[in-house]
Amino acid sequence: MLQAPEMTPEKVETDKIYQEMGLTDQEYDMIKEIMGRRPNFTEIGIFSVMWSEHCSYKTSKPLLKKFPSDGEQVVQGPGEGAGVVDIGDGQGVVFKVESHNHPSAVEPYQGAATGVGGIIRDVFSMGARPIASLNSLRFGNLNNNRVKYLFDEVVHGIAGYGNCVGVPTVGGEVQFDDSYQGNPLVNAMCVGLIDTKDLQKGIASGKGNTIMYVGSKTGRDGIHGATFASEDLSEDSESKRSNVQVGDPFMEKLLIEACLEVIQSDALVGIQDMGAAGLTSSASEMASKAGMGMEMNLDDIPQREDHMTAYEMMLSESQERMLLCVKQGEEQEIVDIFKKYGLEAVAVGQVTDDKQFRLLHKGEVVADIPVDNLAEDAPIFYKEAKVPDFYQENQSMSAYKPEIADHADVLRQLLQQPTIASKEYVYDQYDFMVQANTVFSPGSSAAVTRVRGYDKAIAMTTDCNSRYIYLDPETGGKIAVAEAARNLVASGAKPLALTDGLNFGNPDKPENYWMMEKSVEGMSAASTKLNTPVISGNVSLYNESNDQAIFPTPVVGMVGMQESLAHITPSHFQQEGDWIYVIGETKPEFGGSELQNLLEGRYFGQAPGIDLDTEEQRQTQLLQAIRDGLVASAQDVAEGGLAVALAECLFNDKELGADVSLQGDVTTALFSETQSRFLVSVPNEKREAFEKEVADAKPIGTVTKNGQLTVNHEDHLIVNEQVEELQQLWKGAIPCLLKSKD
Repeated sequence: MLQAPEMTPEKVETDKIYQEMGLTDQEYDMIKEIMGRRPNFTEIGIFSVMWSEHCSYKTSKPLLKKFPSDGEQVVQGPGEGAGVVDIGDGQGVVFKVESHNHPSAVEPYQGAATGVGGIIRDVFSMGARPIASLNSLRFGNLNNNRVKYLFDEVVHGIAGYGNCVGVPTVGGEVQFDDSYQGNPLVNAMCVGLIDTKDLQKGIASGKGNTIMYVGSKTGRDGIHGATFASEDLSEDSESKRSNVQVGDPFMEKLLIEACLEVIQSDALVGIQDMGAAGLTSSASEMASKAGMGMEMNLDDIPQREDHMTAYEMMLSESQERMLLCVKQGEEQEIVDIFKKYGLEAVAVGQVTDDKQFRLLHKGEVVADIPVDNLAEDAPIFYKEAKVPDFYQENQSMSAYKPEIADHADVLRQLLQQPTIASKEYVYDQYDFMVQANTVFSPGSSAAVTRVRGYDKAIAMTTDCNSRYIYLDPETGGKIAVAEAARNLVASGAKPLALTDGLNFGNPDKPENYWMMEKSVEGMSAASTKLNTPVISGNVSLYNESNDQAIFPTPVVGMVGMQESLAHITPSHFQQEGDWIYVIGETKPEFGGSELQNLLEGRYFGQAPGIDLDTEEQRQTQLLQAIRDGLVASAQDVAEGGLAVALAECLFNDKELGADVSLQGDVTTALFSETQSRFLVSVPNEKREAFEKEVADAKPIGTVTKNGQLTVNHEDHLIVNEQVEELQQLWKGAIPCLLKSKD
């Protein structure tokens, strides 16, 4: 939509042009009251993006306040580009997750690529060097050609940008379900390392200080991207490809280096990425956070297209751009630094003390808005919540009891389920060794990167089982946080904090809002219990297509620290003769499980339960056992249950096998998804010490060197499989599905 001379304030109101921008009649009336007049076309465009869910969190703010965000390890909590936790030695880890769902649905390569670029900018705008990227992806089932296309292009986009920008993509997760068929989820996470003395904030303070624009020129790509991200996908969405930004990773690499040099300059006051809503959000938020105003002359904005209007410049989401606040009179120092990297740094405005957001263009004032009403004081709406009928139906069902005749065959089938199968096809396209600090490559319980020059490492993971949350959002929310922490503990790291990516359907539907509310309450309870505060995050709502919402998917990105490199623990069995233990009792819990999906093609009943006291105790005891050098390998028991975990622990060495004996109901023992469990291996000479330290660890067998996985149940051989054959099924599943014809 371009601004035309006849697009008067009166026409905006009478033709309800604001509705096309995503604003309601109620919101338009609020804006008129704030302004004391009718807003013009540019002003209503600015309000529409700043009041979108993507920028203002107008629906989700009441829920986000429920998250714990404080702790002795927290250096910077929510409210800046990313959160920061202390890791000692004057260092901090900076991290955040961000969604790029709608762009990826209509332009998957660029949608995914610019999602990576945007989250990297959030991290280095804090003054941190990006050291790792992760992702959390959701797609429909791979028996659909459109889904295959989206999957391939999203992965290519992540790889194409990440590999070129020089930040290793070290981990993530990919899950598949019909609920994501029309609306894939693409969540990108970036982790950075900072000397905490260098921490920067996105503020524009000091009357008269200069506002400088750096990086790429502004074009017409991505206009109204924030609004597009705040509405349901529909048949018309394909026409909104122009709302999708185009990325340049080589420019981003230059921008990283230039910004990391600039933060050492005393001339710098504040810095922020031009992300969602572009120049509008960065400028207004920087001024509002500082309690100041800002005036910009849009004639000075570097532009790559002719005759751009004020509306287009302010709403463009062109990539690789940053906004800086610089001390008055010291601008040349900033210009010179960026010039070294072949980048422009241009003065475009100044800080004012009148708390107005004022824009000049061609000698005229084209916008004059109270800045706090765009940012700090944007409206908050309290939505109605209603318990869905299907939740009550599931809760009232008797426990699901699967019937299995051939357990070995079921194991083979589970290993080929796309959500369980090897994601090697995905991560083989990623450069995960650039920067040369990666210890565990993708595919491990958690990614691990060493902190060069120190005896410590950073572990990181992304997790969320949306099937559990669909069945029971509060319990599922607890499990999402607990599983992320479990993965870190299994790698030998102490969990520190998390970032959340809340992906839900339309919040105007009371059932959707109830699921969101309960998920947040569950996540908050687990975060509090496990001392992993929520220090940053993102909300992505309106993830619906054809009036069908996705499964609620609150992704948890969590970071922890190995306090010594000696604590780094692999997830695969290590050597013949080690004893295999299961930590935790197994119950017949199959609601939302991979086995239920395999046998029934749907999810129903009750999700597995979780006791947070038990979870905390087991994590604490296992981590201490790892620190005491008693554990050879560790992995959490997740999708597919113990049988899948056993197989995966053998997929790193084709010569190793396992000889296991199980008690009780064999289907439960093999395939239940009971929570708070680990599968560990322990050297024979350390068994006694390990058992003293970990209260509910039970030995179930030993690691062998015959390349066989054998499982006995009460003197009956239940599973007797060649590990190499299982691994081939597991590795080949996704490539086979991608090659198959519909």
